[in-house]
Amino acid sequence: MKRQLSLLLLACTGLFAPMAHAGLNVFACEPEWGALTKELAGDKVTVDVATSALQNVHQIEAKPSLIAKVRRADLLICSGAELEQAWLPQLIRQSGNAKVASGNGNFMAASQVTTLDKPTQLDRAAGDIHPQGNPHVHLDPYRMLAIAKSLSARLALLDAANAPFYQQRLADFSSRWSTATKQWEHRAAPLKGRKIIVHHKSWAYLNKWLGLVQVATLEPKPGVPPTSSYLAGLLDTVKTEKPVAIVLAAYQDPKAANWLSERSGTPIVVLPFTVGGDAQSKDLFSMYDSTISKLLGAAK
Repeated sequence: MKRQLSLLLLACTGLFAPMAHAGLNVFACEPEWGALTKELAGDKVTVDVATSALQNVHQIEAKPSLIAKVRRADLLICSGAELEQAWLPQLIRQSGNAKVASGNGNFMAASQVTTLDKPTQLDRAAGDIHPQGNPHVHLDPYRMLAIAKSLSARLALLDAANAPFYQQRLADFSSRWSTATKQWEHRAAPLKGRKIIVHHKSWAYLNKWLGLVQVATLEPKPGVPPTSSYLAGLLDTVKTEKPVAIVLAAYQDPKAANWLSERSGTPIVVLPFTVGGDAQSKDLFSMYDSTISKLLGAAK
């Protein structure tokens, strides 16, 4: 009888131990936020990332698999500024998970910093604009560090038992990130003042940080595909401005860029845009490394 009781206690211990050590479940809308969460939380969290670097985040389907991931999430981390407006509200609504719909379980990165490109007036005729400003804040290392500090505090709030761990991870990340930022700025110094054409207005933060000058976009309006007559007009811009590159994100259709490049001789540079956007970009640090290396290659 004594032996049976011991075995029963052992079985119960094994049954409940995983629950006692269960960490937070995090749903990240984009790869950059999944990567940042891992930097700050390590093995204390389980991270599900909704999208990949080869997907246009504006055009994601609210699939049952994503609904299930949101349903079990303790914390939702997204860019915000209405970048995910076409699908995230539906995911939250259909998941029935009230704790990530608002409050401490809902973390929007763009809300933690000052955004660029806020429109002075809202007009559907202007294309796919974001009333709260440009949502692609992850392309500025200084904003990323500010977001990391806010996210670390949120993790500690939701998981107070591991607060010292999150604080230590933040300190380590901040030190490595600040050192890397100085190195990136030193390497990228030759890019200051260089002109580029971009596919979509995704690069405002990168341009401002590095001093790149955006002289045109392949889209006549944000989210509106270019016509042949519009692209033909860009040839005059190329002749006048002499950009060093046509910049695309890894997920963007290169058709328009190829047309302009073939007729103007301007090289195309495909940047990772986020973690996983090329073979090198396995985390946030290597994503920035790859971005600067590719831009410098074009500038030469």
